[in-house]
Amino acid sequence: MEYDIDFYKHFAWLRKVNLHSSGNSESYQERLSRLEGDKESLILQVSVLTDQVEAQGAKISDLQSSLVEHQHKLDSTEEMLQQELLHRTSLENQKLSLMGEVSYLKIKLADMEGKQGQGAERQHKAETVVNFISELQEQMCRFQKEINSKIQEKKALEIPADSSSPVACPTESTEGPGSKPGPSSDRTSRGLIKELRILKDKVEHLEDQKLQYEKKLKATKVKEIVSSVFIQRVYPHPYRLRRTQSGGLQAADPDAGQFRRGGLRATAGPRLTRTPESYDSARDLNIPFSQWTKGQVCGWLEDYGLGQYVNLTRQWVENGQTLLSATPQDFEKEMGMKNPLHRKKLQLALNAFTTKVIEKSSELDYIWVTRWLDDIGLPQYKDQFHEARVDGRMIQYLTVNDLLTLKVTSQLHHLSIKCAIHVLHANKFNPNCLRRRPGEERQPSPSEVVQWSNHRVMEWLRAVDLAEYAPNLRGSGVHGGLIILEPRFSSETLALLLNIPPQKTLLRRHLATAFSALVGTQATQEKREYGNATGHVPLTTTAKVKPKKLGFTQFSHLRKRKPDESADYICPIDSGTLTVNGVSRLPSAALRGLSPNLDRQPERREPMGIKAQANGPKP
Repeated sequence: MEYDIDFYKHFAWLRKVNLHSSGNSESYQERLSRLEGDKESLILQVSVLTDQVEAQGAKISDLQSSLVEHQHKLDSTEEMLQQELLHRTSLENQKLSLMGEVSYLKIKLADMEGKQGQGAERQHKAETVVNFISELQEQMCRFQKEINSKIQEKKALEIPADSSSPVACPTESTEGPGSKPGPSSDRTSRGLIKELRILKDKVEHLEDQKLQYEKKLKATKVKEIVSSVFIQRVYPHPYRLRRTQSGGLQAADPDAGQFRRGGLRATAGPRLTRTPESYDSARDLNIPFSQWTKGQVCGWLEDYGLGQYVNLTRQWVENGQTLLSATPQDFEKEMGMKNPLHRKKLQLALNAFTTKVIEKSSELDYIWVTRWLDDIGLPQYKDQFHEARVDGRMIQYLTVNDLLTLKVTSQLHHLSIKCAIHVLHANKFNPNCLRRRPGEERQPSPSEVVQWSNHRVMEWLRAVDLAEYAPNLRGSGVHGGLIILEPRFSSETLALLLNIPPQKTLLRRHLATAFSALVGTQATQEKREYGNATGHVPLTTTAKVKPKKLGFTQFSHLRKRKPDESADYICPIDSGTLTVNGVSRLPSAALRGLSPNLDRQPERREPMGIKAQANGPKP
C-alpha cells in the first residue's frame, strides 16, 4: 500500500465524530423547535401588525376626507367673509347716500316750512281781502236799499203830481223849494246809480282777486299735503322734526330750549345742556346757592342728571349751604352716593357755584358726551359714561383713575381720549369742532386733520382705496387728534388696527405713503425721530394701563396729606404742553397754528379744581 492506515486512530476518530453528530442532532432539533415557535410568534405579530396597519389606513383615509371637508368649509367661509365685507362696504355706501338724502330732505323741509309761512301770510291777506269784500257787499246792499227807497219815494211823489188839478199847481208852487222833488230826486238817483256802478266794479275786481288767492291757497295746500305725506313716509315717527345744531330746520315747538326726547336721531347734532336762563323761574340766579331752598336744590339735582339722589337729599338738606359745606364723605353717607364719579360731578358743580367761574365746558352735558364718544371712535364706553353722568366739565378734569373706574383700560384708548380732550381745549370746547363729513379740501392740512372724527378717518381710508379695511376702525378710538398729536401713532400702528396682514407688504407700503401725505413731511420726520430715540416704547394695540400701586410706607401718609389730582389729569388743563409717557414737552412745529393756546409759551396756572377747593367754604 502507498499509505499506511492506523486503524486505531481511525476508529477513535469515527467514535469522536459519532459522539459529536449525536450532540449536534439534539441541538439542531432544539433550535428547530425554537425557530418554529419564533415563526409562529412572528406570524401572530405580523397578523396583528397588518390589522393595525389596516386600521391606521382607515383612520388616515377618514382624516383625509375630513381634511378635504374642512378645506371646503374654509373656502366657503372665506367666500362668505369676502361677501360680508363687500356687503358691509355697500351698506356703508348706502348709509352715506341715505344720510345725504336725509340732509337734502331736511333742507327741502326747511324750504317747505318757509313756503308754508309765506302761504300763511298770503292766507291772512286773502282773509283780509275777503273781509273787505264782505264789507263792500254790505255797503252795496245798503246803497241798493237806499236807492230803492228813494225810487219808491220818487214814484210816490210823481203819481199825486200827475193826478192833481191845474188850480192846485200855484198853491203847491208857492210852498217853497222843498215841494219840488222832481229835479233834485233825479240828481240824487243819478249819483246813487254812479256810486252803485263804481261799487259793482270794485266788487268784481275784488272777487277776481279773491278767486286768484283761492287758487293759490289750493295749490299751496296741495303742496303741503304732498310734502307731509312724503315726510311721513320718510320719517315714520309720531313727533315733528326740530331744528338741530347741524341742520337748517326751524324749531317746531316754542320750548326748543328744553330738551325733549323723540323726533331726533342720536347723531343728529350735539345737545347742549340747559343754560342758566332756561332753568326754572323759581330758582333765581341772583340768589346765592347757599340761600336756595330745599325744593330748589332738589330741582337743580334732577336737572343736573342726579335725580336718583333727590329723595335722600330732601331728607338731609335744609338749604344750599348744606351742600356747600359738605364733604364727599357726607355725600356718600347722607345721599347714598356710592359712585365716586357722581361725587366728583357734584363737587365740581358746587365749586363752580362758589368761585362763580363760568367755564365753556360746563355747557356740554352727559348726553353730548355720548355723542362725542361716537365721534372719537369709542362707542363701546357710552353706557359707562352715561351711568357715571360724565359731562363736559368732568371731561376737563378726568384722571387716569377715573378712566379706569369707567373700565377704560387700553393704553391706546387712554391716548385717544387724551388727544380728543386736547382738541376740545384747543377749540375752547366748541361742541361742533369735530368734522364728520369730507369737505371740499383736496389736500387737508394738519390743522384740519386734527379735527377729523373717526368716521372722517374712515372716509379718508375709502378715498385712498382701503375701503375693505375701513370698518375695522370702529371702536378703535382712531381720530384726527390721535393721528396728529400722538408721536407714537404711526402707519404701522394704523396697519395693526386695520388688521392688514404683515405679508401684504405692498398694501402696507401704500398705507404708509398715504399716511405720510396726510400728516405732512415734517410731522412724519418728527414721528420717525421720536421712534428712533433711546428708551422709546412702541405703541401697541394690546397694552393696558394699570393703576398706581401704593407702597407700604405710603399708607401712613394717606390721612395726613391730600393727593394733588391735577398731576394725574388725562389731559392737563394747561393745553400749551403735551404730556407723552409722563414727560411734558412743547408741541412740534407741525402742530403750531392749530390753536392760539399752542402758539404761546405755557404759563404756570393753578388748576381750576384745586383753586375752587381752596376758595370754597371749609366744612
